[in-house]
Amino acid sequence: MNYTDFLKSKIKLAQKEGVDLEVSKINPALKPHNQLMVKWLVEGGRRACFASFGLHKTVTQLEAVRIVLENTGGSGLIICPLSVRAEFIRDAKERLGWSNLPKFIRRNSEMNGDGIYLTNYESVRDGKLDPTVFEVASLDEASVLRGLGGSKTFREFMRIFTGDGGPNGNRRGAEGVKYRFVATATPSPNDYIELLAYADFLGVMDVSQAKTRFFKRDSTKADKLTIHAHKEEEFWMWVSSWAIFVSKPSDLTGDPKDDEGYILPPLEVIWHEIPTDHTKAGYEKDGQQRMFKNAAFGLSEAAREKRETVDARVAKLMELRELSPEAHRILWHDTEAERKAIAKAIPSVASVYGSQKLELREDLIRGFSDGEIQELSTKPVIAGSGCNLQRHCNWAIYLGIGYKFNDFIQSIHRIQRFGQPHAVRIDLIYTEAERKIRKDLERKWSQHNKMVKKMTDIIKKYGLSHQEMAKVLTRNMGVERIEIKERRYRLINNDNVPETKAMKENSVGLIHTSIPFSMQYEYTPNYSDFGHSESNEEFFRQMDFLTPELLRVLKPGRIAAIHVKDRIIPGGLNGLGFQTVYPFHLDTIQHFTKHGFAYMGMKTIVTDVVRENNQTYRLGWTEQCKDGTKMGVGMPEYLLLFRKPQTSTDKSYADEPVVKDKGKYSRARWQVDAHGFTRSSGNRLLVPEELAKLDHKGIFQTFKKNSLDTIYNYEHHVKIGEKLDASGKLPTSFMLLQPQSWSDEVWADVTRMLTLNGSQWSKGKEMHLCPLQFDIVDRTITQFSNEGDVVYDPFGGLMTVPYRAILLNRFGLGCELNNGYFLDGATYCKAMQEEMDMPTLFDMLKEPEQASA
Repeated sequence: MNYTDFLKSKIKLAQKEGVDLEVSKINPALKPHNQLMVKWLVEGGRRACFASFGLHKTVTQLEAVRIVLENTGGSGLIICPLSVRAEFIRDAKERLGWSNLPKFIRRNSEMNGDGIYLTNYESVRDGKLDPTVFEVASLDEASVLRGLGGSKTFREFMRIFTGDGGPNGNRRGAEGVKYRFVATATPSPNDYIELLAYADFLGVMDVSQAKTRFFKRDSTKADKLTIHAHKEEEFWMWVSSWAIFVSKPSDLTGDPKDDEGYILPPLEVIWHEIPTDHTKAGYEKDGQQRMFKNAAFGLSEAAREKRETVDARVAKLMELRELSPEAHRILWHDTEAERKAIAKAIPSVASVYGSQKLELREDLIRGFSDGEIQELSTKPVIAGSGCNLQRHCNWAIYLGIGYKFNDFIQSIHRIQRFGQPHAVRIDLIYTEAERKIRKDLERKWSQHNKMVKKMTDIIKKYGLSHQEMAKVLTRNMGVERIEIKERRYRLINNDNVPETKAMKENSVGLIHTSIPFSMQYEYTPNYSDFGHSESNEEFFRQMDFLTPELLRVLKPGRIAAIHVKDRIIPGGLNGLGFQTVYPFHLDTIQHFTKHGFAYMGMKTIVTDVVRENNQTYRLGWTEQCKDGTKMGVGMPEYLLLFRKPQTSTDKSYADEPVVKDKGKYSRARWQVDAHGFTRSSGNRLLVPEELAKLDHKGIFQTFKKNSLDTIYNYEHHVKIGEKLDASGKLPTSFMLLQPQSWSDEVWADVTRMLTLNGSQWSKGKEMHLCPLQFDIVDRTITQFSNEGDVVYDPFGGLMTVPYRAILLNRFGLGCELNNGYFLDGATYCKAMQEEMDMPTLFDMLKEPEQASA
């Protein structure tokens, strides 16, 4: 595979797992848009159908399953909510004209030969029915999977359907159920994790891969996902490669005439606010009585508010009913107390609830749907999905509101559907203290509409062709090359693989770079970005194209200094429930030695453990006190040193040795570079009270000097910190009392904020994610190169390495893919070459009198 083909392989669109299908083979009773949906599902093999309410997902699933079975033989299974099975049987008979109707079963023993069977989610979840004996399965109202890892339904369905073993041993082994479909009208736009759950269930991409590929990390909450702005287009194209969003028939057919009869009726939403009794506001944790009830409800407070206001809300319900006493209405509620209150106030109402027999529930819902029952009282979680109630009802009253948007929007569309001849009225009753819940519902509703529009726009633009979407994404490869060449440096805005390949052999005196930490970060939306990888293996496959070229261009016997850091793997991704460490530096060593570099050792650079904990919540004091076994240690950074073998093995020196003048390179400096120690001067340990009187800057400098000049004492170190904490002088945002080192093998005096990134921040620009520190770069350049050498950084970023190389009388060479970083780096290098007074963060930190002197 050449490099271009490798980059193309990084484009991830769902692959076809089904069989080719001509539209002529599909039941002609289906509408044109349903025929296209069936063709897309069958050819994909593992696909999601997110079609709007009333667009006939029922017949679409039935026909897709039937056609798959024509090719495979055997039986198919459709899993649906308890109250929906009658819709499948009715549509199979009346719309499709089938004589062999689907049969509802709860156990495999109830099967009577091949065919299409219906079951409910509970039968599968509880192990009564093994789906792995079926060739194809479709999940109707598949939003039950949205619970992801915390949901028993999701865990069981993933275990059974994806091949980890069904309740009866899973006769298919690793394959699971080969053909899988999901269908719902309301994939939640408010929580991307639901879409990822569908992709995982369908075998498109597992959740952890998708999180890494498209989303920013939030260390405070594992499933709080924020999509990278530069990844949004790719994300939605990826989704539309395995999920079809349809809001009206013409979205697929392209013919507006097909929308006739598929225009949703007008929706009138009326909110009714009930005053809250603030005399029951309660107390704060410190015992202070509240003046007003807390509007920022949690689940427990919301439940309490519902209990305390049920009478007032039922009174409003009765008032609304008087507007049209004879109208057919559905009365939605959330709790048993509300159901009983409604039944008491309206004796004639038909109530559907969980403890009823299934047959009775279905009979009541059917009776209301057919107009035989005037008013139905039930919960959205019971009858809010799948039922078609619009034939005799266009009015719903909600006795309360809650946080579950999916249940809410599903229940609205039981009556606002295609085929509804009347305008739909929705009355929502809530209390003053529930204003935040109302705003949250309205926000989610708006986001839902935006997402559906975004997805349908993609389908309108590209159709259902993967090839067209792939062409668009392929454009995100490489950049328009820019080169800036000056007397003391050369900078290139380009992919570093072809750029390094074009460089002369044995032309570089030192390679010094910070390679991307595998797939930890992406710096551009470009597929050439090494961080744009779905796995560690894919990252190193791309490095396989670069590293041999680095070896080729480096002078024989010279050094490649590679800055790396190990990665923290969250417990949710490694499956262990606690954070572990991926030893990235070890894989990097193996990678470079595989390509011919000789490993020479590494410098260890300690980091700020407190600051790191603020980013990962891995090293917390509280957690350490709860269980010290799960804490781990602060993650150092490493500077890995690799040497290109010299031409002749008769001598160990480089072809062009890095020579030091002993008059300038002292014995003392050599000892520090090699393995230096600062011996004890006999000076005493600091008294904690002496530190407590100083400001943070004074404390840091004094502690550092004392730590390096005297014999280290762990208990005394801790005692100083405890004393400072007691006096309010121990900061929580950075580590004040850093352990200092006597050995140059551990660089503890690297100034963490002294980087070009500080200049970026001061100018209000984007922060580079992992900038190299000046201290590291200066030491490396001075120790491992001669004046006049070319110093090359293939991952230039803000061009710190070329910038410092110019300062140290070397020739700076840098390559960077990100155009913004490249341009800023060019500015810094130009300023250095012209010997302009470029202020650094240290200049800003100087005392006023020092700065003026």
